[in-house]
Amino acid sequence: MKIAKQWLARKEIPNELLAACRALIPLSLNMSTITNTSEKNASAFVHIPVLSRELIARLKINPGGHYLDATIGGGGHSRLILETFPDVKVTGIDRDERAIAAAKANLAEYGAERLTFWQGNFADYQPENARYDGIIADLGVSSAQLDIPDRGFSFRHQAPLDMRMDRTQSLTAADIINDWDEEELAKIFYEYGEERLSRRIAKQIVRQRPFQTTTELAEAIARCVPPKYRYGRIHPATRVFQALRIAVNQELESLERFLDKAPHWLKIGGRIGIISFHSLEDRIVKHRLRDSPLLEVLTKKPITPQPDEEAQNPRSRSAKLRLAQRKET
Repeated sequence: MKIAKQWLARKEIPNELLAACRALIPLSLNMSTITNTSEKNASAFVHIPVLSRELIARLKINPGGHYLDATIGGGGHSRLILETFPDVKVTGIDRDERAIAAAKANLAEYGAERLTFWQGNFADYQPENARYDGIIADLGVSSAQLDIPDRGFSFRHQAPLDMRMDRTQSLTAADIINDWDEEELAKIFYEYGEERLSRRIAKQIVRQRPFQTTTELAEAIARCVPPKYRYGRIHPATRVFQALRIAVNQELESLERFLDKAPHWLKIGGRIGIISFHSLEDRIVKHRLRDSPLLEVLTKKPITPQPDEEAQNPRSRSAKLRLAQRKET
């Protein structure tokens, strides 16, 4: 683990997550309701919502409106929606049972009559005769999932190779790394991680497997890349870990299915706002919003975080927000 430890010593994200949350109070929400919660699952699930000012301002919340948060996480964006008017309602979706538990605890003060929860993949969701005034989704892995070691999303912690957002599903990152053939591994590393050294890394993984932990895999990847890549701006395992996470959770396929259905759930004039974190997601969001006959795109170019948010939450730097509005038909 020498290489990984050296890199982490140099590239550790500054400050603890809780400190970052407190710093973000003027940007998003009062985090005390999250940090003071007594529920075990909620206290372990602290996620910093990104682009919250920009999203809420452009969503144009209506009094008495009903909004769908398709990736509710710890409830950060939903809290801002609920705070806008006392009669606004939110339906929250998440694949992660810990996220649902956290959101229920963190938003309990708003009352059960204003909140509905549904656990599952947003691509599988079907509203029961509901039409929404707005829909939001904050894509990818959350801060909480990255920072809970046993989830296996990050090589910053030694953990089992898991990466499941929904822990009831069977496929894990370990299954992919240890069972898929070299060609399949190279394909997902290149397509989902945009990793130029995909074939070299896949060959080395097949040669050295089985792998049990995140740090073990990250070390093997670091050893097989040229020295100039080992101590660069990002860890050499970053793209492979992204690719594995996307493959485990079928993220891109789910996003496409969700964006094909979501416009039909909006009321006329209702808005949809999607926050993405890498080019693969952003490309899908851009094209699906543009190509939907039901939507008018509101953002010719994606909205990105302001410098103050980037400084206080480094993970927000890659975030992009795109919005569209339901047209009259």
